[in-house]
Amino acid sequence: MQTNDIYQLVNLLEKSSAYLSKWQGKIIVVKYGGNAMINETLKQAVMKDILLLNQLGVKIVLVHGGGPEISQGIKLLGKEPQFINGLRVTDKETIDVVLQMLAGKVNKSLVALLKGKGVGLCGADASMIECEKLQAEVDYGFVGNITKVNTQLLELALNANLIPVISTVGVDTSGQIYNINADTAASKIAMALKAEKLVSMTDIAGLLHDRFDESTLIPEVNVKDTQTLIDEGIIAGGMIPKIACCTDFIQAGGKEASIIDGRIEHAILLEMLSDKGNGTRFYA
Repeated sequence: MQTNDIYQLVNLLEKSSAYLSKWQGKIIVVKYGGNAMINETLKQAVMKDILLLNQLGVKIVLVHGGGPEISQGIKLLGKEPQFINGLRVTDKETIDVVLQMLAGKVNKSLVALLKGKGVGLCGADASMIECEKLQAEVDYGFVGNITKVNTQLLELALNANLIPVISTVGVDTSGQIYNINADTAASKIAMALKAEKLVSMTDIAGLLHDRFDESTLIPEVNVKDTQTLIDEGIIAGGMIPKIACCTDFIQAGGKEASIIDGRIEHAILLEMLSDKGNGTRFYA
């Protein structure tokens, strides 16, 4: 290593140390999805960053989706994926695919990248995510509404300095498996664990004044202002439920929540260990 490189490293460590002390020993729930999960280079970078945070004493819980893989599995059955109002219609064949792809292939591929520190779990394990069938005007099939999160298994893993990697299925009192929205699951898990921070990795820069112009990023939002931003049309479409999950977490006592740009390499380190941050931070 050259002398200049050493000075740059020391400077970086000095700048990040204050942020690191803020998060050491604290629980951070990361909802992982989008392009950072599909792009293999980004996926490996994210897992390295998660490992680094774990080694630095941050207690990371990784909650993941797997929509593209589920859709691919459904197509292999000769069916077309169906969505209504952004929610996947989950019939008997689809819930089987969800289990195979989400709790199987996707989950274990992430665990493998965490090099002995990841422990693969799904919401049905030890009834971690208890749910009931989602009641709506439309019958979505086996789509669940979370009623309770049991944290004992997660606490055991965290106390052993492991990284829980959770696929978002839930189970009802009769043992039926349901598909669960990953953003909602991450928020509910963060609340139940009394996490310090909730981070949602997405395919956008964050909340934008103009959704077609990333230079209009809004870096911080007080959750009391979210309804006004919805009324003004700034929070719209698919951002409404994502931001609702952040707001719910903050209103339940969480310190802060962030929606970050998962397309950027080392996005989570930028958010956690620098004054620059990444995306939009929500606070009370």
